[in-house]
Amino acid sequence: MNRINLTALATALMLAVSGGAFAMTKAEYKASKDEASAKYKSEKAACKSMSGNAKDICMEEAKGREKVAKADAEAVFEPTDRHRYDARLTKAKAVYNVAKEKCDDQTGNAKDVCRKEAKAAFVSAKADAKVAKKTADAGNDKVAARKDAAEDKRGAQYNVAKEKCDALAGEAKSNCVKDAKAKYGQS
Repeated sequence: MNRINLTALATALMLAVSGGAFAMTKAEYKASKDEASAKYKSEKAACKSMSGNAKDICMEEAKGREKVAKADAEAVFEPTDRHRYDARLTKAKAVYNVAKEKCDDQTGNAKDVCRKEAKAAFVSAKADAKVAKKTADAGNDKVAARKDAAEDKRGAQYNVAKEKCDALAGEAKSNCVKDAKAKYGQS
């Protein structure tokens, strides 16, 4: 694909994800998906020269980029609220999977905290995607959608704080958990 087509495709993807009304043709859609698959195969081959967790991270990043590119293409090809939501969710999942894989380099409580932080970021991104989808539909209650998202985010942040408390012992741990409950409105 030449540089002009890539620029046009990138512009189309940005417009679609930002809510623009531009849609691509079926041929452009197919070309975009094919390009994503070809790039994935190339990146996958490059990952094979690595070893251990670095290879696993590389593979997750390559898979994530392919899935995001295909979801973005779908959102441009058929610009519906559902497809835009799916694209946002796909991005969140890709980031989450890479973050989880990076946590494997750590051990003990640090690894547990890392995984909880990755999960909290995923829950937050998922809640934001849900809010964007619900608020795009004029019939839905925007305030309720935002409230639900805030509760989801607060719960995820509480789980991270609670996990960090596990590194402590005795009264320090009890105080840490108590402070986390107070800060994030948990009972």
